[in-house]
Amino acid sequence: MEVIDTPLKDCRIIKAQKFGDERGFFLESFNQKELAAAGISFDVRQINFAKSQQNVLRGLHYQLDPHAQTKLVGVINGAVLDVVVDLREDSPSYLQHYKLKIDSQDIFLLVPRGFAHGYYTLAPETVFYYAVDNFYHPESERGVLYNDPELGIDWELAGEPTISAKDLKQPTIKEIQKLTAR
Repeated sequence: MEVIDTPLKDCRIIKAQKFGDERGFFLESFNQKELAAAGISFDVRQINFAKSQQNVLRGLHYQLDPHAQTKLVGVINGAVLDVVVDLREDSPSYLQHYKLKIDSQDIFLLVPRGFAHGYYTLAPETVFYYAVDNFYHPESERGVLYNDPELGIDWELAGEPTISAKDLKQPTIKEIQKLTAR
């Protein structure tokens, strides 16, 4: 396993070793001991899958403390443009975003607690994988508007994406900052 730093503090790319031949391939998608050796503490509490057609945008989502989640994300099938935003006010990378194209089963992104996360599907029948270190808590679920001009994210969209009504109604960073300033 290879751990690669990104420009955002604590956000890392995890590249698993993939073994393949004419039969197919094998890889370890998670190895707690190897992550710990790389200085990453991550206890899986829940594993989720999401299947989407091409041109679907999901996000940007996060959960509030004490229910915040670290996520290890990747694709089982298909491809995504994965996007994270650092929402930790005390972080040197506060409000910065990072994008990673994930189009292989051996590439994962470790998304720390305090980050908003979303992805845009680049291929039909995309199956997305989330291993998280905390349980889903609906009352703590929050989001940021995917096209907030304050964030300046280029989603590299191929036409008008399919987005849920809930995600289209998410607040901007400025609206979130006003709410938390109260």
